[in-house]
Amino acid sequence: MRKRKKKSFLKKLIFVLLFLCIILGAGWYYLVGIVYSEMNFESIESVEAEPLKEEGVTNILLIGNDSRIQGEDGRSDAMILLSISDETKTIHMTSFLRDIYVEIPGHDDNRLNAAYAYGGAELLMETLEQNFDIQVNRYLLVNFQAFANLVDAVGGVDLELTNDEVLYVNGYLVEYNQLENRPEGTDYLDASLSGMIHLNGPQALAYCRNRYLGTDFGRTERQRKVLSAILKQAPAALLTNPKELMEGLLPNLTTNLTKKECLDLSLKVVAVLGYDVVQSVVPIEGSFTNVTIRKMAVLQVDFDKNRQYIREEIYGEKATESP
Repeated sequence: MRKRKKKSFLKKLIFVLLFLCIILGAGWYYLVGIVYSEMNFESIESVEAEPLKEEGVTNILLIGNDSRIQGEDGRSDAMILLSISDETKTIHMTSFLRDIYVEIPGHDDNRLNAAYAYGGAELLMETLEQNFDIQVNRYLLVNFQAFANLVDAVGGVDLELTNDEVLYVNGYLVEYNQLENRPEGTDYLDASLSGMIHLNGPQALAYCRNRYLGTDFGRTERQRKVLSAILKQAPAALLTNPKELMEGLLPNLTTNLTKKECLDLSLKVVAVLGYDVVQSVVPIEGSFTNVTIRKMAVLQVDFDKNRQYIREEIYGEKATESP
């Protein structure tokens, strides 16, 4: 008699747990659907049949364009490949410098950021694949306003700045304030400051745009620093400040990720939080020279060295020994 009661209780418990899982799953799917509906989806036919994850790695190209108005193309001011690698248990953020001289399918050779100007995200992804032998089928595009809103939504970021960087932040805020019709001097930092400083959205954007200190290598490093800080603070912001996060970022974000892919990525968040975050830049040190081609100052790159670096760092492949 007791055994029957125990079996009956276990059956009921299993049923209740399954029911709760279904309810939670449906609720999560509904929530992701609401978030997804706020973004701008643009299908790219040439890659829509390609998988989100290949060889244990999910690659998503983060494109920051310098358009001031939603809908304008602008130029690709930032190109960061976000690679979630189940092989190396890392989240890799790889900046590709915009002055790399590359082959652009269907066009003359040019700087990397010209690919976006010629053919948007589709041509930029194709150009990266052709030159660096890396599969990139998905992208997220944000403009100036989205970036500033995102930083504000996570409560700002704390970063170490030199005094020279502080002065350039104020310099770039001049244009931003004019574009946003804000009073002159809004959000200016104390010109004597240096060290750890809390930056709001417009200040962080101005910090990331600076390419005069450390050339484009320094600029992309600043971009990755801000992005790393955002990634650390985003989970808490989703719980404490979801409304501002959605309203400030999502309408200014364009992607070819499908709703199902966004759901799949959201379900991986807990596992991925334990991954190490690794920052890098392409071209790697010692693999490029500064040259002038057709009156353009560009980076002439050893693509074999950079391809091998990507395979080793992101895909966990062992270095190939020279004969």
